[in-house]
Amino acid sequence: MRPVRPKTSVTELVSPTLVGFTGLALLGRAGEFIRPYLIARRTDLPFSSQLAVWAVERIFDVGAFAVLMALAIFLPSALQSIPHPEYYQRFREAGFILIAVVAATAVAAAIIGRNGEKAAKWIESRFSHLSANLGHKLAERVREFGMGLNTIHGPVSFFWLTVVSVGMWYMIALAYHEVTHSYGDAALEIPVSQLLILIFASMLGSMLQLPAVGGGSQVTTIATLSSVFDVPPELAASCGILLWLVTFFAVVPTGLLLAHHERLSLRKLSVESHHREEESQPSPPVS
Repeated sequence: MRPVRPKTSVTELVSPTLVGFTGLALLGRAGEFIRPYLIARRTDLPFSSQLAVWAVERIFDVGAFAVLMALAIFLPSALQSIPHPEYYQRFREAGFILIAVVAATAVAAAIIGRNGEKAAKWIESRFSHLSANLGHKLAERVREFGMGLNTIHGPVSFFWLTVVSVGMWYMIALAYHEVTHSYGDAALEIPVSQLLILIFASMLGSMLQLPAVGGGSQVTTIATLSSVFDVPPELAASCGILLWLVTFFAVVPTGLLLAHHERLSLRKLSVESHHREEESQPSPPVS
């Protein structure tokens, strides 16, 4: 926020952030845009600017996680010592793919950061033969992403964003560690480096997120605990659900209190944010 709102304080962003993540937990993907919508409204900034920041956040999330995965893959006895070593090669290949995706994204971000408008026009012309709307929408996404990159105002800013992102994901790994070790069962005495596998499984499963009950995240976490770490099925089910409650759903009570205090309806915010997201996309040019 500093390049456009230097006087914005951290405390101003706490409430919209917690309410936004509460909306995501309760409404599933329908609540995805509540957080950028509330922050834009709170700071009197265009919604499109916060969508741009949201896109850049996702890149830093994936990049930071890829850094931790790379360390786990290449450190001796990190992932190699899992109960089923035959899975190690698969995780290694998945890690390399993730690193390649992050590297390609970094190159694309550098190109967009320097020549955003040219890149947008090239993409629009490249895909317009498939569908005029598709080419236009992709071009607008590129422009939005370029706008988000403007928030990274120098090497120092990039360094601190990287440190915060990697630190955040390491804290998530520590939270997983505390939950699994709290059971006091030998099968769940899993090192932090190996818990990255669980986090990755949870991330993939969250793409099938259902409102209020999650679903995909728990299923993939439980399946990974059972098949990769030989955790008994009942214990894996209990741990998978508890991990979801602690790392994803724990924000809900505080978020609902803040929403009630500020007289906010999560469903209305979801509808409004999606309408604003649609309005932020200009109509395709008439040929």
